[in-house]
Amino acid sequence: MKVNQAEIVISAVSQKQYPNENLPEIALAGRSNVGKSSFINRMIQRKSLARTSSKPGKTQTLNFYKINDSFFFVDVPGYGYAKVSKKEREAWGRMMEEYFQLRETLEATVLLTDMRHPPTEDDIIMYDFLKHFEIPVLVVATKMDKVKKGKRDKHIKIIKEALDIEPEDHLVTFSAETGEGKDEAWKYIRKFL
Repeated sequence: MKVNQAEIVISAVSQKQYPNENLPEIALAGRSNVGKSSFINRMIQRKSLARTSSKPGKTQTLNFYKINDSFFFVDVPGYGYAKVSKKEREAWGRMMEEYFQLRETLEATVLLTDMRHPPTEDDIIMYDFLKHFEIPVLVVATKMDKVKKGKRDKHIKIIKEALDIEPEDHLVTFSAETGEGKDEAWKYIRKFL
């Protein structure tokens, strides 16, 4: 997909602040530091529309990025980050639940996992949560460039088994560094839209 226009429209913390343009939305979920911002930037060919940080837990709002005036990427707060207070984590949890359960324009979720490591308990809970609410899922294994080519199949198998990926869901390996996997990710995202 050629992206000619991309802008952040709002950083929302509640339903009242969501855009009401009735455009389809693709949510991006994953643990802190999995590379959601890098994924967005690579997919839209921008260096820094989505702010990346070496400090995990930076995204604390639902960030709505309007793409080509035709849909939104919605970056949700990363989970599993320990240095955030329990109270803050609970607030994020409520904010995310409200979004995933009530947002009618949500078409699918891209669940990002780090290819170098088996999915965390939080990744598994997130996948199960999305399946429970019948939200289509594309699993994207990030940082593939950091896994030797000969070991990638083994890592993919570990991810598929740990998440117990259902037949209708797909897994794409992705590198924000090299752009590998970008076209395949767009192929599935276009189908959701």
